[in-house]
Amino acid sequence: MTKKPRIKYSRILLKLSGESLQGKRGFGIDPEEVRDVAARIQRVHSMGVQVAVVIGGGNIYRGTHESKKGIDRITADYMGMLATILNAVALQDALEKLGAPTRVLTAIEVKEIAEPFIKRRAVRHLEKGRIVIFAGGTGNPYFTTDTAAALRSNEIGAQVLIKATKVNGVYTDDPVKNKNARQLKKLSFIEVIRKKLKVMDLTAVSLCMENKLPIIVLSMKIPGNICHAVQGKTVGTTIS
Repeated sequence: MTKKPRIKYSRILLKLSGESLQGKRGFGIDPEEVRDVAARIQRVHSMGVQVAVVIGGGNIYRGTHESKKGIDRITADYMGMLATILNAVALQDALEKLGAPTRVLTAIEVKEIAEPFIKRRAVRHLEKGRIVIFAGGTGNPYFTTDTAAALRSNEIGAQVLIKATKVNGVYTDDPVKNKNARQLKKLSFIEVIRKKLKVMDLTAVSLCMENKLPIIVLSMKIPGNICHAVQGKTVGTTIS
């Protein structure tokens, strides 16, 4: 018999950017990239981990950016929320093709393609071994999908919030622009807030701090990164 790996976090929430689905296109949804992301999520799920996902919509529409061009901020934010639903359905399709039972729960009602978000329903899906994708942000304008991730993590009782980014953790400077930038292995919530590190927006960080929910920032592109994180191995940057 194959011995199951030891798991530190049995219920996680993974925060993905919409850009993680666009691949080299620079815009929209790249089916090949979606399959790759789905395969990495399915691998963690196959370890016996209960997995929830919050996905952004920046690959399709970024509300805060577009509002600066003249579109009403509230309207722009709702358009961004709709973009996250498109991404969630695409990811669900890829996961189910890999044999992973998946449910999309959304803060904005779209009953033909997704279930409305109800905390008890979300937890029940997780307990039944289904991957749950949260879409529609918080359902309210002025809140980012980072805040939605922090909120949903606490609502479902996740043990850790894992944020997948382009780089493997938090650095002293932009590692793409500055080759001398150092990776920070551990940070406190207060350090993130005081130094104004752009890990997540301050509302999300504060919500995690108040509820003692650790955040792990890592690169999803590094093979096995998320699996190592749920096993408690040191990867990326841990904020606690």
